[in-house]
Amino acid sequence: MGQDVGFLKRAQMELAYFSGYARLKQRGSGGAGVVLRFERVRGRQPRRFQPLKASEITPQFLDRMIRAVKRWKYDIVSMDEVCRRAVTLPTANRFVALTFDGGYKDVMTAAYPVLAKHAVPFTVYLPTAFPDGLGEAWWLALEEMIARENRISLVIDRKERHFATRSASDKYQAFEFFASWMRTLSPPDLSFAINDLCKRYSVDLAGLSRGASMDWDDLTKLAADPNVTIGSATVNYPVLSNLKDADAQREMAMGKAVAEAAFHCTIKHFAYPFGDRDAFRRAHVAMAQEMGLASAATVLPGVVASKGYTNLHALPRVAWDGRQRSLRMMRVMLSGAFLPQVKAKRTNWG
Repeated sequence: MGQDVGFLKRAQMELAYFSGYARLKQRGSGGAGVVLRFERVRGRQPRRFQPLKASEITPQFLDRMIRAVKRWKYDIVSMDEVCRRAVTLPTANRFVALTFDGGYKDVMTAAYPVLAKHAVPFTVYLPTAFPDGLGEAWWLALEEMIARENRISLVIDRKERHFATRSASDKYQAFEFFASWMRTLSPPDLSFAINDLCKRYSVDLAGLSRGASMDWDDLTKLAADPNVTIGSATVNYPVLSNLKDADAQREMAMGKAVAEAAFHCTIKHFAYPFGDRDAFRRAHVAMAQEMGLASAATVLPGVVASKGYTNLHALPRVAWDGRQRSLRMMRVMLSGAFLPQVKAKRTNWG
């Protein structure tokens, strides 16, 4: 059923592209522009089991995309410029902003050479525990564990649960179950659960997390480039809605403070970890405002309107699915034809 829905949506978007509907619709639905969200940038992986493939793009796709966006006459802008255009009258050209979540090492090794070659601005949202080797990339450990094992056992709600993970289908189902369950846990419970699993199945969580993350040397090089904006994304990258308000505020404030101390500059832009409807609340939007942040980015889809109609502390972004490599689909998405529209000066998440 899910595959049928995906096929239908792709067919609709293809029709919108070839019929000219997307470009026509853009006049009314394109807003001021779109903020794009990416995570990892690396070459194609040969493995059969890749549950996180949607969050990856290749350097080749990044290069093609930047060339195409320029050819389509979009302005590629910084987050400061996004904030400016969001509160002023619309300009002749719409904008695209490039943002990268998670602080992954391959942003430096694979994405940055492409971005620097094109001399385009981009933003990296940094969870500050990870450059110190203290962050726990539980989703990467879960992927490695399930890929390797034919059976996973874990105590959930005081009951031993067993999951067959022999076939690719079994593995994807198990990953979806574990990832969904872990996202509901408080940080201490999540840390206990993933460390228990890693101990059982000999996965080096600390080493895996360090190896996938930029260190402070990488980040210092990036921060020296005037086209690079460093934003914050808390310290430990928790699902904020699983925290008490005081703990969520501490995560947000400390992430900002650590980054400011490291880079000797004011951090003005923030991204909610995970950033979907279940990951943060209205109270966190208010916290971002009170901290003096210029913007706080979600992964709720939508265009950025002009004239102050978009709440910059619940900023919509388009999370590009790395399994989709069609530039036609990218152009349709940028048109806003299939994205929610902001109609009033409020958040777009209720």
